[in-house]
Amino acid sequence: MPRAQAWRARAALIAAVSAVAAIVAAVGLAAAGGAATSPGHGSVVRTGDGRVQGQASGSTDEYLGIPYAAPPVGPLRWRPPQPPAPWRGVRQATSFAAHCPQPPSSFGVASTSENCLYLNVFAPASHAGHADRNLPVMVWVHGGSLLVGESDDYNPAALVQDGVIVVTVNYRLGALGFLADAALASRPGGPSGDYGLMDQQAALRWVQRNIRGFGGNPRNVTLFGESAGGLSTLSQLVSPGARGLFQRAIIESGTYNLTQQSLATAETAGAAFAAKVGCASNTAACLRGLPVSTIIDNEDFAGYTPDVDGSVLPETIKTALATGQFSHVPVVIGTNHDEWRLFVALDQIDGGPPVTAANYQTMIASTLGVPAAAAAAIASRYPLSSYSSPSVALGAVGTDAIFACPAVTAEQSLSRYTPTYAYEFNDENAPERFLAPVGFPYGAAHASELQYLFGLTTAAFPGVLTPAQQQLAAIMKRDWTNLAKFGGPGARWPRLTAASQPTLSLAPPHPQVETDFAAEHHCAFWAAAGSAG
Repeated sequence: MPRAQAWRARAALIAAVSAVAAIVAAVGLAAAGGAATSPGHGSVVRTGDGRVQGQASGSTDEYLGIPYAAPPVGPLRWRPPQPPAPWRGVRQATSFAAHCPQPPSSFGVASTSENCLYLNVFAPASHAGHADRNLPVMVWVHGGSLLVGESDDYNPAALVQDGVIVVTVNYRLGALGFLADAALASRPGGPSGDYGLMDQQAALRWVQRNIRGFGGNPRNVTLFGESAGGLSTLSQLVSPGARGLFQRAIIESGTYNLTQQSLATAETAGAAFAAKVGCASNTAACLRGLPVSTIIDNEDFAGYTPDVDGSVLPETIKTALATGQFSHVPVVIGTNHDEWRLFVALDQIDGGPPVTAANYQTMIASTLGVPAAAAAAIASRYPLSSYSSPSVALGAVGTDAIFACPAVTAEQSLSRYTPTYAYEFNDENAPERFLAPVGFPYGAAHASELQYLFGLTTAAFPGVLTPAQQQLAAIMKRDWTNLAKFGGPGARWPRLTAASQPTLSLAPPHPQVETDFAAEHHCAFWAAAGSAG
């Protein structure tokens, strides 16, 4: 995730944080809804592109694999998403569509299919086809460093049971979703890159046009996501193209890249990619003619971040939040207490050396991309004597510098303009669902809160929640859906103000309000060294 060269060759879950080194180094009308139920099948719903028939699964009606944009292939590769082709008859929406192209990883299934711009709708049983239901809608953006992941990893049935409709979305990933190259610009001198963010906006526009047919309210949409999905949600808060497409937002562990790269920097990297794959000349045509496997094999395996392209993102997230240039909607935003332990473990599992007392400072330097002197100062602030192991110590460094303190920066800016609620997921005994055991505890690691909100269909290591954890999960699901239904997560959760920055600590069995989040994560230290985020 950070710029450290030691992480560049490893598939991390989230993308590079370009600002970390600086910290220390210096649409139309809704489609008419009508339903006819067949025995053993879900309702038939009319969308603007054609009719779809889903399937009943317990108390949830599922509509899977609905196209929201045309396949971005051939001349449509590296172009803004285009409308899907309409169809006649009834389309069976009973199985997930292909995942967007990606390499194999612990966090996604390998794919080479570019025909992947599909979404899934999950509604309470018998609500689809009734336009008068007006249920709140929650649109989920999956994580995976903008490199891996897919919509069907997340089963939202428990959220749906609380009276909301959930839409999960595929979007273009990796180089196909975020490569910027001047040759790919839609007009000379125009922006390039951020195609994955454009896909997400196309999906949100589809919701505006069609969700009434499934019983949803297009004027009450909550956009939410985790990790790269959280960063995407922040990006859509800032993007002019997403204005009015959602009315609430939830950002889980998404504040790791508040200062995006410039278009010029992104296009320089894109030109290097083009040269690497043999497309230095006749670049656009050459790139659009490459096999998908060639693109995947030459991607940046550390992940991707958006760029300030001047159109989708006119300025960095940090600047836009600070100046109020974003959609002023209620926001829930938070991080996990031990985010970076996942990446310490991932590095070790991928063959990197374990963290020891002897290499601790070197590992700090490589993690944050800082010189030895800065690493020594950080090590003094995070002495090994304060932690159970060097790996846990490095996890604290990465958590604070990359996630926690940038979150404080974002929260302070957001709360000046819109209702904002902060949380920290704090279950130190959360099951680890993605990676094998290592020689130190994962704690409340990155992505560990997901199992409290969703059924994770591809989790490698099954975890069983204790009764206390199940109680926390029920509270979290209720708070998430409360935001969607009422514009706030609940009475127990105080709003942030200029004078007070309370954080709801999500620990089993009952969350508690805390006021020392910034102090616990040494945010004054990181702010004095530079600018968090």
